[in-house]
Amino acid sequence: MNVRIGTSGWSYRSWQPGFYPPGMAPEAFLAFYAHHFDTVELNTTGYRLPARDQFRRWADSVPDGFRFAPKLALGRLDRVAPFLDRVAALGDRLGPIRIVVERERDDRVLGEILAAAAPGAELVFDFRDPSWAGTERVVVVGDAGAEPFRYIRLREPRYGDEDLRALAAELRAPSYVFFRHENEPTAPAYARRLRELLAAGAPG
Repeated sequence: MNVRIGTSGWSYRSWQPGFYPPGMAPEAFLAFYAHHFDTVELNTTGYRLPARDQFRRWADSVPDGFRFAPKLALGRLDRVAPFLDRVAALGDRLGPIRIVVERERDDRVLGEILAAAAPGAELVFDFRDPSWAGTERVVVVGDAGAEPFRYIRLREPRYGDEDLRALAAELRAPSYVFFRHENEPTAPAYARRLRELLAAGAPG
């Protein structure tokens, strides 16, 4: 079942111990995380755009099959193409690009973003203004019926086992699922449990 499960970020000292082993250097966190999960939200890119070499280092730290989901906070349209070019340095580790759109609906803006993306790029839109309701042709965060993939962000912990069983029963492949970071290492625990339930064919 092609459902990728991870967390919103990985670089959290407060997950040590509990998820990261005691004494592990923060520089080793990503490689350790990628040993347990196959995707992660890359939220730092929503605040500043790292150098191309940084993206390459991240890509080199994870195994084949891992996917990063970088965040683009849409401001000026002339920054979209440079962003897309820079994150392409992740190579085959690049997963869906989450585009956060705060402004009111403007289909011209949407068209320009789609035109700037490389063929086959996985774009997912995080619309924050209600005027975008009902937008078609694109994948929207939280849309369980989106095609060709779904992108689910779980932002309201805590999640009990029954919550996770219900989610496992509803998920369709292909999907990306991300649990919100908390100070305690709850997000990786939820992600691991959801993966177990999917593997076991939840509910049951």
